[in-house]
Amino acid sequence: MHAVVLAAGKGTRLRPLTEDKPKALVEVDDRPIIEDVFDNLLEIGISELIVVVGHLKEQIIDRYGDAYEGVPITYAHQREQLGLAHAIRQVEPHVDDDFVLMLGDNVFRANLADVVNRQREARADAAFLVEQVPYDEASRYGVLDTNEYGEIVEVVEKPAEPPSNLVMTGFYTFTPAIFHACHLVQQSDRGEYELPDAIDLLIQSGRTIDAIRMEGWRVDVGYPDDRDRAETQLRQETGPLVESSTESEQPTESTTD
Repeated sequence: MHAVVLAAGKGTRLRPLTEDKPKALVEVDDRPIIEDVFDNLLEIGISELIVVVGHLKEQIIDRYGDAYEGVPITYAHQREQLGLAHAIRQVEPHVDDDFVLMLGDNVFRANLADVVNRQREARADAAFLVEQVPYDEASRYGVLDTNEYGEIVEVVEKPAEPPSNLVMTGFYTFTPAIFHACHLVQQSDRGEYELPDAIDLLIQSGRTIDAIRMEGWRVDVGYPDDRDRAETQLRQETGPLVESSTESEQPTESTTD
């Protein structure tokens, strides 16, 4: 299976760490974030990396060239940073089968393989790794609702009043159907083509999207304090890089507390 890594962002909230480098090359525990992303993907058996680059893209391309640890890399160029759905559209020429999508600014030690395994079962059209967060933090993320079967029925991007505290983590699997949905999305009030809007189109068209509860931890490195928190977590980490439990999300009362 191929993996798409989104690494085109400027990382304005991470300044001054991003004054002279793209967000994906900010170091966490003395290594660029994107290398931790790559390592996680190689651990679950990814056969090719497709990296979406944009801001200061030459630094990423020059550093990694056409392969990472023997796994081929293809670069897709997002010339304007117009949102995640817009970024995904850039890889359409390179993907013709189910694929993993991973944000290039998240540090994971979690059950990523469970999401890939669920996609390979061919029962779902997509699968997302999800987690519960404190309600006052949910507005930072794409917030979702699930039905009694653990299937995602709605996603809202960074809502002012979150309908739940269950959020997307930045690790997904999709079929190529996501590309058509991304083309149909209209610009949001933020001037971006939002991935949750494309996901909602998939749901409205009858596609099944499974939520897989995260086991482990992850840090979304959006601010300098997040980088510090990720470093602390990594230095305390003693377990394996990726574990698999094959348990899917089951809604509980706490998802809407």
